Amino acid sequence: MTIAAEVKRGLESAQKYCGPDPTSLDERDLECLRALRLTNPRDDKIRIQQEKGGLLEGSYSWVLDNDNFRQWRDNQENRLLWINGDPGKGKTMLLCGIIDELVKSATHTTNVSFFFCQATNGDINDATAVLRGLLYLFVKQQPSLISQVRETYDDSGKKCFEGPNAWVALSKMFTSILKDERLHDTYLIIDALDECVTGLSLLLTLIVQESAAYSNVKWIVSSRNWPSIEKDLNTATQKATLCLELNEKSVSRAVAAYVRFKVDQLAARNKYRPGTRDAVERYLSLHAYGTFLWVALVCHELRDVSWDVQRKLKAFPPGLDALYQRMVRQICGSEHAELCKNILAVISAVRRPITLDELETFVDMPEEASASYEVLAEIIGHCGSFLTLQERTISFVHQSAKDFLVQEASKNSLSRIQDPRIQDSWIKDSWIQDAHRSIFLRSLQVMTDTLRRDIYNLYAPGFPIGKVELPTPDPLAAARYSCVYWIDHLDDCSADDQKKYLQEKGPVDTFLQQKYLYWLEALSLLRSVSNGVLAMARLEGLLQASALIFSPAGSRIRRLFQTEEPKWMITKPLMENEWSACLSTLEGHSDSVHSVAWSYDATRLVSGSRDNTVKIWDPATGQCLSTLEGHCDLVHSVAWSYDTTRLASGSRDNTVKIWDPATGQCLSTLEGHSHPVHSVAWSYDATRLASGSWDNTVKIWDPATGQCLSTLEGHSDCLTAFLSQTCSIWLKERNLDYI
Repeated sequence: MTIAAEVKRGLESAQKYCGPDPTSLDERDLECLRALRLTNPRDDKIRIQQEKGGLLEGSYSWVLDNDNFRQWRDNQENRLLWINGDPGKGKTMLLCGIIDELVKSATHTTNVSFFFCQATNGDINDATAVLRGLLYLFVKQQPSLISQVRETYDDSGKKCFEGPNAWVALSKMFTSILKDERLHDTYLIIDALDECVTGLSLLLTLIVQESAAYSNVKWIVSSRNWPSIEKDLNTATQKATLCLELNEKSVSRAVAAYVRFKVDQLAARNKYRPGTRDAVERYLSLHAYGTFLWVALVCHELRDVSWDVQRKLKAFPPGLDALYQRMVRQICGSEHAELCKNILAVISAVRRPITLDELETFVDMPEEASASYEVLAEIIGHCGSFLTLQERTISFVHQSAKDFLVQEASKNSLSRIQDPRIQDSWIKDSWIQDAHRSIFLRSLQVMTDTLRRDIYNLYAPGFPIGKVELPTPDPLAAARYSCVYWIDHLDDCSADDQKKYLQEKGPVDTFLQQKYLYWLEALSLLRSVSNGVLAMARLEGLLQASALIFSPAGSRIRRLFQTEEPKWMITKPLMENEWSACLSTLEGHSDSVHSVAWSYDATRLVSGSRDNTVKIWDPATGQCLSTLEGHCDLVHSVAWSYDTTRLASGSRDNTVKIWDPATGQCLSTLEGHSHPVHSVAWSYDATRLASGSWDNTVKIWDPATGQCLSTLEGHSDCLTAFLSQTCSIWLKERNLDYI
């Protein structure tokens, strides 16, 4: 066979495997991928490795020769490996190393998708986020798989990835990809199942079911050794378990390699003598008890200690809990105790890691800290080693640190901490609840002080959100967290506090009267409208006595923000007792409605449906004036001529029909498109009609004769909509803001 023939055969094979042009995504694919992307797990992996000081080969290489791991890797019947261990044992870095090794040995047809759960980060601590991350990496590695995501996305848009039904839609996409014959050898890795705060049981059920279903897909999951997780995973028929506590010798050797690495760094930084360096290594090796995190925390405490090191070493007790207790005692004995307590309380209560700008909103900082990164970083450093600061974002150094403060260090379980300064004056029963109340009240204040109309100075109503560039400095920097999560913290307040804050003329009532519309604008700029909608639903449930704020009859928001209303609404105000969000419901179609259009004199409405019909309605009475039948498939688009004497409809049957709305007669059927027609639009003088189709063309027709005058080619994807000049003028004249 010639080289040319080999190349041709290879291209044909690739096309059969991946479809046309398997390495590229068109604009609609990219739009779908952008909507799917909640986080990039590859970026999360890099960030985690940086936060933990880098990935050391000696800290994970032992697992490659472990019998359980090799059995999972080499035995086709073992498709699920559960790696479990206590906090700080290095599970996350172990998985980072495994991922690197799998990628290194992968062929061009191998997929390696992974996800890192983190309970302290609201973007990556639920089951739907896990599936979105895995799906995102699937498509990034094998673009042809986007078709399994597009099938649902094209029907419902971004909302299929969000809201109460997101899990159903995402798990369907996920299963469809696993079934796809184009998917070859695949590895799926999920770290820290115990940090999946929402939907863990759903995720575990999916893992158990799908790990048994496909021989070409292998799974690795990690978690603490929780009995609830163990019970669920034990129902898997083809599971192997790798318990770090049962591999103590291997883990201890890995920790010893990590100790040598960290001590070498300390010795170089602080210019230790050889004897000092060896003494530090001995102490850490003897007291680490196989815990990477303990070593990392002690080395962090020693990073600036250049003398009397051996004496100071003895102050660090073995074991994570004992070390955390020491850190708390140190904070309590410092002159910054109150400030550190407030910072730790806030970081314990927030839904995601927050920035320094946001922290200054919730905690009263010293005057010299204002706008000084160095001072703020130093203040964070006073909080022991509980917190880490990366690119102005603060988070817990490890989930176990937060667990200790929130659970172990609560007053009910402080018997293990004997220091009275901690029990009596630092941490109280209401420690976290006080933080929720403070965050809620301060959130209202920063939003009241910050939010205003057109805060990004865009000037143009309807400015595309995708083209909004972040201004420098960002006027929303300090209020970003508050805009999205203030209602969550209200929800976490005590019942008495809620009653007080939600009463009429209380702080919530006052904020909504002053800033409601500006808050909605900020949510849109932050791409968090869906979060706001869900939050408002909870708020309405909490409001009770303040329900008039949202009632259509009272319409207080509409009255307070009347100057923001379009002029055409102000000139003809509706009587409040007549106001209704829904004027009428038009029923009559037997299947879903895909398109509606007003006549230009606003006296009639037309609708096109999946039931293959077009209906004309009297909007004043809700009566169906006529039903136009003739299409043999669903009607995607309808449009009135500007003189309202004719109607056009485009259908999935590849045709355009022109109707006489007065008689219901089909005047002509325009044929020529090879795929469904998704959009139709009339010229102003009604002498031309345009149609856009999934065949990637626009056709211009003479509606009088039914002749196709021209076919416009050049688009690389289907035509789905026309925005007429009249529609643009309508929006501009009414000054409607769709940001």
